[in-house]
Amino acid sequence: MYSINLEIFKEIHGIGSASGIISKADLLYIIGDNSGYLKEFNIKSEKLRKIQVLSDSEQTGLENIPKPQKPDFEVLCQYADRFYILGSGSTSKRNLMVEFDTKSQQIGTKDLTNVYQKMKVIANINDENFNIEGAVFNGQFWLLFNRGNGNDGKNGVFRILEKDLVKAEKIAFTSLKLANINHVESSFTDAVLVNNDVYFISTAEDTKSTYADGEILGSFIGSINPETLKLNFTYRIPGLHKFEGISLFRKTASTLEFLLCEDRDTDELKTAVYKLRLSV
Repeated sequence: MYSINLEIFKEIHGIGSASGIISKADLLYIIGDNSGYLKEFNIKSEKLRKIQVLSDSEQTGLENIPKPQKPDFEVLCQYADRFYILGSGSTSKRNLMVEFDTKSQQIGTKDLTNVYQKMKVIANINDENFNIEGAVFNGQFWLLFNRGNGNDGKNGVFRILEKDLVKAEKIAFTSLKLANINHVESSFTDAVLVNNDVYFISTAEDTKSTYADGEILGSFIGSINPETLKLNFTYRIPGLHKFEGISLFRKTASTLEFLLCEDRDTDELKTAVYKLRLSV
């Protein structure tokens, strides 16, 4: 059993609708679901740098992109020196993957339309219930987390036993039942690999749509075995937060500290990063 503690770590101006976070040394990388920039925040100097990941030709204005046109970047995950930013796939305009090499600073884009379509067929998920909100890549296989906030409640994990996500064929889907608040089941919002476990966050949002927002009832943190995809535990996080990004910040023999980012569903370019501590 763990004890759980939540506190504000940093308040950052210049970032809105935060949906993914990576902690790397003294830097925080945060993506917003309606932005064409990856934001790099220096914890010590508190300087913010914008890294353009969408071309100007793809969008008119790269901050606060209107909902019908936004890329809906809900995934920011890491393997070695490479970051992967994935669109949710919840509409046809949200199928882009951006790769960012942190050493060379080079950026590339790929289209996930075909593999997303394969995933829908394999999992028997229609367009209205497909919504990728988290991913883990260990260099050998991918885990992609479908947020079951559509009318079918399709919470589950896609296990893809290939390195090249775009050309993937070895795809399996496992449905998972998650904790609920007031009979509203929470749904996946992000995940991160720590040693041999996957830690995830999920949010209970009173909506039956992957597109329209609803009342936020609260969030959870939990753990899944990446091989069996069985739940290890789930704990409710204090407060009424819509946490959408999780990254490991620090670990000891008895403590895990994560950084969480929150999507406030507003156009305000301001966000709070929280520190969540799990202690044995």
